Amino acid sequence: MFIAASSFAQWVQQTSGTAFSLRSISFPDANTGYAVGDSGIILKTTNGGTNWAAQTSGANSYLLSVYFTDTNTGHIVGGIASILKTTSGGTSWAAQPSPVGGSLASIYFTDADTGYTVGFEGAILKTIDGGTSWEGQMNGDNNTLYSVYFPDANTGYAVGDNGIILKTIDGGTIWAMQSSGIYSRLTSVYFTDTNFGYAVGVGGIIIKTTDGGNNWASQISGTGYSLQSVYFTDANKGYTVGDGGTILKTSNGGISWAVQTSGTINRLWYVYFIDADTGYAVGDSGTILKTTNGGIGITENQLPESAINIFPNPTNDNLTIETTEKATIEIINIAGQIIKTINTANKQTSINVTDLSSGVYIIKAKTEKGIAVKKFIKE
Repeated sequence: MFIAASSFAQWVQQTSGTAFSLRSISFPDANTGYAVGDSGIILKTTNGGTNWAAQTSGANSYLLSVYFTDTNTGHIVGGIASILKTTSGGTSWAAQPSPVGGSLASIYFTDADTGYTVGFEGAILKTIDGGTSWEGQMNGDNNTLYSVYFPDANTGYAVGDNGIILKTIDGGTIWAMQSSGIYSRLTSVYFTDTNFGYAVGVGGIIIKTTDGGNNWASQISGTGYSLQSVYFTDANKGYTVGDGGTILKTSNGGISWAVQTSGTINRLWYVYFIDADTGYAVGDSGTILKTTNGGIGITENQLPESAINIFPNPTNDNLTIETTEKATIEIINIAGQIIKTINTANKQTSINVTDLSSGVYIIKAKTEKGIAVKKFIKE
């Protein structure tokens, strides 16, 4: 028997009011947050994401990274050397001069005055006056950098194309190349302290260091989707998001990663948590997702894709689902709601989907050994 279900509330879609892709998000306090993205879009919320209002950026190019040092002072970087600053909580934004002409992809501040941004052709810029002026730093490499992070005032890391990882221990005066063992693009880096850090990238790459970047070891992500952002709330619990609406969570410092159901197939560009339980992810087509429980309840052991087979796909009437074990099958829509649930007595079951609206859905099969997740299209 099919069972109607209420909202699948681990990650809930927020109404952004825009169709532009959102690339980054920052919350200076629990209620006040900013999201930025394509075509100069800046959104602000003052109620924890319930409502978002567009701000006037004065920029027409894409905005890739936002960082607020307090509730009033924020900085944004993006395309065509865009550097923006506000001291009024986003009421107005002023363009800042950039010493480089290329795009800037990531920005991070270690205190109210000292900040760093990285980007096209290995650009690394530093400010010591709260973003009023920026100076270029030398790193000896011209690979584009996509992410920068400082676990303390002096120690910082930047990652980018061809598996490049750069490290500084003197506040950016000298950047030294590290050996990642990866030759594909790394898109995001995060450290929980000066020794333990993670980087993610294309093709589901996750690498980890436990010795301040001297050595990096590949982790098993369980996905082939490219990962765009990584964030840890403590030494053990972390999240990474990416293409196809992918959200992965670890509760053991990256030893294992489990799939979470995002309720979307849109690429997710950035993930950010304001505390241990409350987090946001933003992505294509104005996607904003929020969790208030850290995704608890959907971190079962992920099974390989071979554990579930769905056909025909697409379909407009009957969908056959084969699993390697008896399973509970859930059909979840892109809003994150469980539309149908069925407990199978056999390893194969047929579900009539003629009553579903056309679109993309997620099939989640839960067995005693874990979960398997696949998408299907209702014609």
